[in-house]
Parts: sequence; C-alpha cells; structure tokens
Amino acid sequence: MSIIAQTIPTTSQLHGFTMICPACSASLIIDETQATCSQCAASYPQIGGVWQMLAPARVSYFEQFIREYEAVRHAEGRGSSGPEYYRALPFEDVSGRFREDWRIRARSFEALIQHVLVPRESAGPLRILDIGAGCGWLSYRVTQRGHRAVAADLLADNLDGLGAHIHYDQRFLPIQAEFEHIPLANQQCDVVVINAALHYATNYQAALGEALRLLKPGGALAIVDSPVYHDPSSGAQMMRERGDAFERKYGFRGDSLPYEGYLSYDRLASLATELGVQWRFFRPKHGLNWALRPLRARLRGRREPADFPLIVATAP
Repeated sequence: MSIIAQTIPTTSQLHGFTMICPACSASLIIDETQATCSQCAASYPQIGGVWQMLAPARVSYFEQFIREYEAVRHAEGRGSSGPEYYRALPFEDVSGRFREDWRIRARSFEALIQHVLVPRESAGPLRILDIGAGCGWLSYRVTQRGHRAVAADLLADNLDGLGAHIHYDQRFLPIQAEFEHIPLANQQCDVVVINAALHYATNYQAALGEALRLLKPGGALAIVDSPVYHDPSSGAQMMRERGDAFERKYGFRGDSLPYEGYLSYDRLASLATELGVQWRFFRPKHGLNWALRPLRARLRGRREPADFPLIVATAP
C-alpha cells in the first residue's frame, strides 16, 4: 500500500494582490496562515485575519510608537465591541464621542468619491490601497461600491486597528505594514489613499514614492485628512501644543518616532517637483463656519488653523 503525500497549495497572492517581502522585495510563498520569503526566508504570520507584514528588523523600531498610540486611542474611548459602530463610519458616530471628527472625515470621503472614485468607476472595479486604514472603515466603504481593497496600518488591535475587520460584512485584506515598505508588487493599484496618515511618515518623499510605485500608470494618489498649513510655524506650534497636552494627560509626548506631524503648501510644492507629479487640491464641503476659521484666528491673534484638503496626483 502506497501513501501519496498531499502538498498544500501555495501562492504569492492574497485577495488577488501579488505580495512581496517587505524586507527584501522578493516574492512570498503564502499558505493559509503564513507567508515566507522565497529569498531571505523571513516569515510573516496571519493572526486573527490580519497579515503581520512588518519587516523583522522594523518590529522593535515601531514597538513604542504602537504602544503609545494605542494607549491614547483607547483612553479616548475609540472603537466599540459591536459592528454597528464600524459599519456606520464615517457618516455617523453611534458612540457619540467624536461626532465632529467623523463629520470632517465624512466630508473628506465624499470629496474622494466625487473627485477620485467616480471618474474611474466606469472602467470597472478598482483595486484600492488604503494606507493608514485604522479600523478599516474606508476599505469597507469602497468594497461596498464593488471595489477590491487592501487596508494597511501599523495598528492591528481589535478596537481601533485592523483587527476590527471582523465587524464588517464586506471582505478586504488587512495587512500590518509601514509606509515605506508596503508588501505589494509594483503597479497593482488604481488608487492609493493615504488616509489621515501622511503626517505620521518620517520621510514624506519616501512614503509618497512608495505609493507611486504601487500605482498603475494613470492611477490616482490621494492624500486625505492630513493637516496642511500656509505658515509652517503654525504646524510646529500645533505639534508643541499636542506634545504638551499628551505629556500632561498620558505621561509621554507621543514623539517616539521622528515624524513631522503636519504639511505645508510650500513643502507639498517641493515634493511635487522631487516626485515628478502635479497636485490638484479639492476642498471638502465643511460649511461656512469652517471657512471662517482662519479669519477668526487672525482676529484673535491665534495661530493658523489646519487645512484638510483632498490632495490628488496622477501616477506618471
């Protein structure tokens, strides 16, 4: 009697996206619970449905930032134990704790739909990468529109991170990854959204260059809900105020990584030249009170308030 060994099928794809090693960019060998690099043998497990794809050397680098960020978000009362909260975002905050924050996010998402998604949807389903996905609400919303999405973030917890994917009734691919080493092969995405997250990058040019690497020719890069200032000193002051507030409340300043925390219009112009792109700026419809904030700040002698435009570039 002979015994025929059965081999477990392997692939280099997840959810229809071709994956690469974030450490060396070689192809991955993937089964149901683990991805292994075909070249450097680094291993990336799937835990609770989230693929842990930080390069091994980067895990300890991000450890303190992740720990502190999660501590702040949990202390603020972010997240929920039930699906109703997540499935209502960004249009409603059923917890009632951050309604103004989500009102802003909803207007930005509507601008993204109008100016980026709708003009491309006539060609069929899109392949969308959601960087800084948090709990995955944007990935959920675009899958509802018939698209295929990857949600990438550093946070993988079940309340405010990628682990919250369990609450949705639409499937997307959650991967723990960093800005500068997204484990996707080149030119797979029609749209890359940097979702309220670019200001956490430690190297704007590298983060944006990585996003452009992943876009098909003519694809759209969209920067959503990152604070932008005309006067960079206002951004620097905002970061000092934020650090002081964190230190009083939590005992740390939240600056374990050397990220800048804001953008300026001059900086965006320089980045456009360096990357070989042109930015288009769209203003979400926040209403008259929002539009009057800069004038009120000047009259009261306060720093410039942050602007949150939708910033779009087309891949060369």
